[in-house]
Amino acid sequence: MVAIAGPTASGKTTLALKVAAEFGGEVVNCDSQQVYRGFDIGTAKLPLAERGGIPHHLLDIQEPTVAFSAGDFSRLARASINEISGRGRLPVLAGGTGFYLKTLLEGIFEGPRRDPELRHRLRKRPPGSLHRILTRLDPAAAARIHAHDEQKLVRALEVIIQARQPLTHQLAAPRDGLQGYAPLILFLAPPREELYERINRRTRQLYDDGWLDEVAALRAAGVPGDAPAFTAHGYRETLAVLEGRMTLAAAIAHIQQITRNYAKRQFTWFRNQQPEAIHLAGFGDEPRIQGAASALVGELLKNRGESSQLTRNNF
Repeated sequence: MVAIAGPTASGKTTLALKVAAEFGGEVVNCDSQQVYRGFDIGTAKLPLAERGGIPHHLLDIQEPTVAFSAGDFSRLARASINEISGRGRLPVLAGGTGFYLKTLLEGIFEGPRRDPELRHRLRKRPPGSLHRILTRLDPAAAARIHAHDEQKLVRALEVIIQARQPLTHQLAAPRDGLQGYAPLILFLAPPREELYERINRRTRQLYDDGWLDEVAALRAAGVPGDAPAFTAHGYRETLAVLEGRMTLAAAIAHIQQITRNYAKRQFTWFRNQQPEAIHLAGFGDEPRIQGAASALVGELLKNRGESSQLTRNNF
């Protein structure tokens, strides 16, 4: 299995198509925003006509009014990967949602369902008491949560009370991760300033491509502005333009800024959470980067069934 990750606008889609075409692969979406139907332009979803006949999975699978979790992704992605492999094809994951990839590979702790009544009672406790209670019930968990972080304290206590065991014990339990695959994770790491400029250009291009019309059509179709899909980058700002609450120029500048900030967080996240990823220092549409990726995937396939000798260097 090959996973092509990286910050937004780094060319993941282009590289995934190149790898899939060269090695008989099929693409599995690993982007939390592209799962929603109708949210196409703002999420930079590749149109069907530009997919080169390569099958794509986990695109347009969720109604925009229904939340989609990392656990949902993990279950569906495992099924898609197994199906693709079962047909003798290469699964090629593409997307920058690092938590989705980590959940797929390692499994996820979902815990008991939320209990609104219990959460309400916990929030009514005096300030500071939640952390003291957690310290008594699970000292190790309390040491990792700030005394003023009410959201995490409430969730930790909710899980402990419902499961009747410490949170740290539950987190240590085996998880349902992906089994039987040797994942090759390629992380696109282009120069920051060049990436930021691409983000700025792409944001302007999305409006040239009809982003305002897309959001207007979604609202006309009855999708509420507080639907889960509207949390995707830039959609709330675009809606604000349509409703006269923000100028187009202000929206573009704001979206460019928050997208650059998001890209920066993606760099940090993958460096800390996926240290096994091989960093390719460039964009996915550069021939040099495509050549390096092809060499690594070719080596992976050559060593299939054996101990891989991939060199974990930057290229």
